[in-house]
Amino acid sequence: MRLQNRLNQYQRLYDKIGLDVQAVTVASLAAIFFCSERHTRTLLTQFQESGWISWSSQAGRGKRAQISCLKTPESLRESYLQKLLNEGEHSAALQLTQLDPQHLNSLLAPHLGGQWQEDAPTLRIPYYRPMQVLDPQTLNGRAEQHIAHTLHAGLTRFITGQPTPQPDLAHHWQIRQEGEVWQFFLRSQLYWHNGEPLLTRQLCQLFEKLRHSAHSRHSLENVERISQPHALCLQFNLKKPDYWLAHRLADLSCLLFHPTEPTIGAGPFKLAHFAAERVRLEQHPYYHLQRPYLSAIEYWISPQRYEPKGNDNVSCQHPVQIILGEKSEMGLLRPVKRSTSLGFCYLAVNLQRQHLTPAQAQKIIALIQHSGLLDNLPIDHSLVKRSREMLPGWPLPERNENHARINDVQLPPKLALMFHPPIELKLLADELKVILATHGCELHTSYHPGRLWDSVEQLAEVDLLLGDRLIGEAPVATLENWLRQDLLWPTILDAESLEQQNCRLLEIQQFPSESLREQRLREHFFQLMKQGSITPLFNYQYQVSAPPGVNGVQLTAWGWFDFCQAWLPPPLD
Repeated sequence: MRLQNRLNQYQRLYDKIGLDVQAVTVASLAAIFFCSERHTRTLLTQFQESGWISWSSQAGRGKRAQISCLKTPESLRESYLQKLLNEGEHSAALQLTQLDPQHLNSLLAPHLGGQWQEDAPTLRIPYYRPMQVLDPQTLNGRAEQHIAHTLHAGLTRFITGQPTPQPDLAHHWQIRQEGEVWQFFLRSQLYWHNGEPLLTRQLCQLFEKLRHSAHSRHSLENVERISQPHALCLQFNLKKPDYWLAHRLADLSCLLFHPTEPTIGAGPFKLAHFAAERVRLEQHPYYHLQRPYLSAIEYWISPQRYEPKGNDNVSCQHPVQIILGEKSEMGLLRPVKRSTSLGFCYLAVNLQRQHLTPAQAQKIIALIQHSGLLDNLPIDHSLVKRSREMLPGWPLPERNENHARINDVQLPPKLALMFHPPIELKLLADELKVILATHGCELHTSYHPGRLWDSVEQLAEVDLLLGDRLIGEAPVATLENWLRQDLLWPTILDAESLEQQNCRLLEIQQFPSESLREQRLREHFFQLMKQGSITPLFNYQYQVSAPPGVNGVQLTAWGWFDFCQAWLPPPLD
């Protein structure tokens, strides 16, 4: 970056000369700049034309000239930073500065939140880490999954706050032959983000690809055949009736993307720019449903804005700061939306490894729940809330075991635990290690960097697992899907239990009654919790803040707000 180089050279000059007038030679300046005398004269001309220095030269080699710096390097950097930020050149601004987090926060703050750029409402969101490539088949981050549902459409979709799937690319659908045949009737004149028509035969090909994808096949394993009865109809013939199918087709794993480019979709926003410092989404001009009010959304990615907390290799969860409104309104900020996530962090016990008996597993769970561990973690308790139920109306089993009986249970001398992000799970693992040590058990912990478990062999080597389960807009369907797709279950359940679970899921999916499907699934999870295989520990608290006058802030199940619902008041003259 030429500007960065010029500022670095000016910094060297300022360090030697300062603001006072000095008598110097070109040769001495060349030594400061580490360049030739010819290039030194070019630099001096540029600095003088920019108003950075006062330079009065004299004819003749070796003659001394008068020079003084007119500006401090800090003031120059800040003025250029402000210019770049005002122009929306966030990437260039970040390359220009190595500011400390506090200074960078104050510099970026006026440019974040709701802004009107060229008469178009634009939202700028600060974020703490680079994004994964936005291919819906590879995402596991919460922010990326939310963006994927914004970029990509499915045959069906979930609307914020509604647990039942709604039409998306499909205008409507029909269920025939007692749930074994589903026909989805597509809207006419559908378009990809690049302006190409979205064709029914492309969707047929995509679904065939998804059926064999490691990421999606669990959602479509019951599909026997996909066909195109006519130009605007997709037909799914199933091996067994499946009344979750419309839910499955709205899931992240079944979002539809352009045949040659997975980041091109047909959702309300398209991907306009993707870099480590900035991600920009722009409104899809051919969107088939109601178009959003916002014209563009930008993620300004500035890791240096966030102070490191704990182990940087583990910390991957920071509260997302979402601020809407003009700079003058920042003092009026108040929380406009707050909710408790239905997703939860959990403890799973690998009884299949046979290092733990069911009684020993129950003791560990009781120690976590009754020792005060969850209430005394060194974390912000406005961020988390101890779990009292798996889902609303799905209570945890009562564990009022006799303390004397629990104390009589001896724990193994050694146990192994694995945890994945967020950072709160590392803190929990550290505290659990201390508690188990007082009961004669040495706990060895290991860290898995991914948000999803990806190796049965790796999981089979540990006794306890700490994980984080996201819950979507359809909580019951999300939990059913969790049992089907997560490598956790074939690891911690023995072959007989796993077979029983699969048979139970097959039976549940064939009930047309949604309430009956929920009842049976709730009973199944209650048994898993009762035997100690899975125990929810705590939920996150989500919050969005905004000044008065900002409307349409609707929290999603992912802890973000619905980009299609938010709108900003126009600037006042």
